[in-house]
Amino acid sequence: MRTKTLAVTAILAAAVALCGCTRERSGVEKTEWPTREWAKSDPQKVGLDEGALAALDADLKNGKYPLVDSFEVFRCGKEVFAAKYDHDYAQIYGKEAKTRGPLNARLTGPYNYFDPAWHPYYRGTQLHSMQSVSKTVSSVIIGAAMLRGDFKAGLDTPVLKYFDAAKVKNVDERKRGMTLRHVLTMTAGLDWMENVPYDDPRSDSSLMEATDDWVQYVIDKPMAAEPGKVFNYSSGVSELLAHIFLKETGQDIDTYGEKYLFQPLGIEHYWKRTPLGAVDTEGGLYLRGSDLAKIGYLYLHDGMWDRKQIVPKAWVRESVAPFIQAEEDYKYGFKWWLLPRKDSQQFLWMARGFGGQELMVFPEEGLIVVFTGWDILGTTDPEHEFVSRVLTAVRAKSCGGDTR
Repeated sequence: MRTKTLAVTAILAAAVALCGCTRERSGVEKTEWPTREWAKSDPQKVGLDEGALAALDADLKNGKYPLVDSFEVFRCGKEVFAAKYDHDYAQIYGKEAKTRGPLNARLTGPYNYFDPAWHPYYRGTQLHSMQSVSKTVSSVIIGAAMLRGDFKAGLDTPVLKYFDAAKVKNVDERKRGMTLRHVLTMTAGLDWMENVPYDDPRSDSSLMEATDDWVQYVIDKPMAAEPGKVFNYSSGVSELLAHIFLKETGQDIDTYGEKYLFQPLGIEHYWKRTPLGAVDTEGGLYLRGSDLAKIGYLYLHDGMWDRKQIVPKAWVRESVAPFIQAEEDYKYGFKWWLLPRKDSQQFLWMARGFGGQELMVFPEEGLIVVFTGWDILGTTDPEHEFVSRVLTAVRAKSCGGDTR
């Protein structure tokens, strides 16, 4: 009898481990941790209107919003809606793939944004280019390194500490005052133009990617403003994070992230590197949409994952607190975009990437939504419309809570 009891116990334990869920002694289900995969459920079971989600799905299938590759919704620790949309990018961008330009400076390889071997999926896998979502994930890894004591420098550490100032151009008092905090909040003050389309030859992002030494290109730029005063979106200052992380910790940010973020959360990834081998922290990360959602889930739980603190709670809170007014109606934290809610005093947390990469975290509803896409020559931005349409699907204030 004892042997049979032990066998049943083992089977139940294995089942619990597989689904990622545990139960209190009272039988009430605790937080689910989708380290292996997300448990599946229906929208209505978590307080969402399946019809509203299906209507958005239908519009995506019909091309109302061009070149969206996936749409996924998560609530209560479960995946409740997931759809993918196939596009023949080899045909769509066939001409551009063979034409040298700002998005194809090298004609071949990982920085030809029209090459179907590299974009939007990594070499035939389901890993999708995240573009500037990479910036947000880099900030998450810095937080993890601070928790472990491997990144010891404070946020007010001057950036020039990590360089030989004699080899840096245009050094003045403003550049000497540029800190890690300014890099994280896009307020570095460097003279940088990126508020133009990425296929515009004036874009500093494209000009940087056409060089071999991205970090030197960035740090050599002259100053245009006092650090901390002006928001200026810059992929360049985000690339400095790879260099700073290596100098501060002695470790590669991709290798470190694999050990202390990606593996604990069960995330598969690929990360591009610059021609000189630096990790592309400004836009080179590839993830599945469902794994990107885990980053949102981690932050919804104050940096905790399966009873283990991965990122400091204080880092999470500061990251999603508004530091400065950004472009349009967004505010900005530590590589997180913060969209003010019209129906409350709170913010929607977002990681956003070129081409249609979107991680949307609705903290009040405990809701996570992910979009991927590759509309890199498009002129429309349906992001705000997506937010509104997702919110119309919410029928309960919280998962399993009272109906609105």
